[in-house]
Amino acid sequence: MFLTFEGIDFCGKSTQIDLLEKYLLNKNKKVLVIREPGGTEISEKIRRMLLDKENSKMFMETEFLLFSASRSQLVREKIQPYLEREFYVISDRFHDSSSAYQGYGRGISPDVISSINNLAIGKSVPDITFFIDIPVDVAEQRRQQSSIDNLDRIENSNEDFFYRVREGYLKLAEREKRFKVVNGTENVEVIHKIIINEIEKFEER
Repeated sequence: MFLTFEGIDFCGKSTQIDLLEKYLLNKNKKVLVIREPGGTEISEKIRRMLLDKENSKMFMETEFLLFSASRSQLVREKIQPYLEREFYVISDRFHDSSSAYQGYGRGISPDVISSINNLAIGKSVPDITFFIDIPVDVAEQRRQQSSIDNLDRIENSNEDFFYRVREGYLKLAEREKRFKVVNGTENVEVIHKIIINEIEKFEER
């Protein structure tokens, strides 16, 4: 299965991915966990460019194309080969992040986003996308309580940007059946059980 996790920054994706990986490994499943941007040598180099706060002059089109380039490499080098080997591939963000962040957040045309996304991912569409949804003010509280000293270039965006991103995710969830919206303010274990339940329902089809 190909499983992706989406949400605004500080929504709790990483925690849920860690829990899911341990759950699947305990069931003797083959698991590959990857992140976006990144996951390959080339993609990690692109990641450093994208998230470096020094690159404040980066245009939104450049940002989107760099994300897409990283994603294209990841799909062909890791995602497709591991799915063919019957792994559970779990990705911390995927093409929906570009739709939400660069599309709704930055304002790039949805048609452009869709066209480039399709080129980058090919047939590698997630089986399930878990959208861990939290209000922007909750994300801001978590950011302030975080031990992270240096926020990256994207995390440093203003609240208005994240309001647009969250709204974008909610609109994606309305039209994409593979989206599962999960209340990110729930207890960590409750969220984990919801995720496991959705995966089991999908496998029983």
